[in-house]
Amino acid sequence: HIQDPASQRLTWNKPPKSVLVIKKIRDASLLQPFKELCVYLTEENNMIVYVEKKVLEDPAIANDENFGPVKKKFCTFREDYDDISNQIDFIICLGGDGTLLYASSLFQGSVPPVMAFHLGSLGFLTPFNFENFQSQVTQVIEGNAALVLRSRLKVKVVKEHREKTTVQNGIEENGVMSANLEKEVGKQIMQYQVLNEVVVDRGPSSYLSNVDVFLDGHLITTVQGDGVIVSTPTGSTAYAAAAGASMIHPNVPAIMITPICPHSLSFRPIVVPAGVELKIMLSPDARNTAWVSFDGRKRQEICHGDSISITTSCYPLPSICFRDPVSDWFESLAECLHWNVRKKQNNFAVEEEE
Repeated sequence: HIQDPASQRLTWNKPPKSVLVIKKIRDASLLQPFKELCVYLTEENNMIVYVEKKVLEDPAIANDENFGPVKKKFCTFREDYDDISNQIDFIICLGGDGTLLYASSLFQGSVPPVMAFHLGSLGFLTPFNFENFQSQVTQVIEGNAALVLRSRLKVKVVKEHREKTTVQNGIEENGVMSANLEKEVGKQIMQYQVLNEVVVDRGPSSYLSNVDVFLDGHLITTVQGDGVIVSTPTGSTAYAAAAGASMIHPNVPAIMITPICPHSLSFRPIVVPAGVELKIMLSPDARNTAWVSFDGRKRQEICHGDSISITTSCYPLPSICFRDPVSDWFESLAECLHWNVRKKQNNFAVEEEE
């Protein structure tokens, strides 16, 4: 029996008490929705609201005396410094798709359910409109909502140790926090949880990128071109779609491998089963280094001897649906990407007999 994707529902073992509100920064249009939402959560629902410290540093919020009593009730945190992973019951995002990607990056383990309001530029991953937010938030608090479990990629970057830096209590010599950083003899290991895609490209070099792709230890191909995208089904409608890949529903367990401008007429995007382990390395005869980024962040250089290991994470992102996983996805295809939008063909005119 194959489970119906629409059967996944949000249920609470006990009523939620804490909520993380993520707001797109440097966007004045979100100030009023943010204030209204926070007032509703704290005063109407007695929720503990967590807000990132830099959000409250906005002068429009810091200087608002009427919002002061609400702001005093907030719990604040700083990215890469404070661990709130075990203190949040669910998340509310205000902004575009980038806010959902940012929420994913804050939780390197289990992710609380995410309710995303469309207040940004694209909104493919943010199905809720803010007009009736009170009733929609109440439904989520009561546990009356459908879920889609968006798979993530667990990525491990192993770099040859080239310069000595001592790490004490998670802080490097220069005072910068080294989140998810481990040191071995001669190697530097970093781990990431990725919701959309891992992109390996040629960076500023004018030469073709030349990287080897291994699947479960077997060399499957060498990518010669601008680079390669390894994406989740959620990321299939992002950079991978722009590079010519198929769009895959987030309930499909898969990993996509999409070349970027390959110098080959027969290099088509492929889909491999979720759970396999991919490994990407510079080819021995590559003329230049490569660069890698994770959901568009943490961009870094990859040199000879370095490796990128990618597999499906056991910590998906539970995204709360507006209706259900199928309806939400096809509505996003139509509204955001204008999928299969064209002028309708006219039917044949019926000729009347004389």
